[in-house]
Amino acid sequence: MPTDDEVVETASTAAEDVVFSRYDIGAVEDLDVTVTFEDGVLDVDVYVNAPDSRQDETRVADDAALAARAAVDDLFEE
Repeated sequence: MPTDDEVVETASTAAEDVVFSRYDIGAVEDLDVTVTFEDGVLDVDVYVNAPDSRQDETRVADDAALAARAAVDDLFEE
């Protein structure tokens, strides 16, 4: 059973990986990944601001949050 810290770290890393697979680091003006895991409940919120990119920021943020949840699911299946 993973620790709460492992869950948060896994989710955060997965979310950031998705964002930076879609954007160059220099294109991201602001990135906020907030992850909490309390009483077995995972909450992931991702905000991306990359105004000069052609990517849809909301879509990338949603994809990053989904990837974070999937990574945590995988962590618990190990």
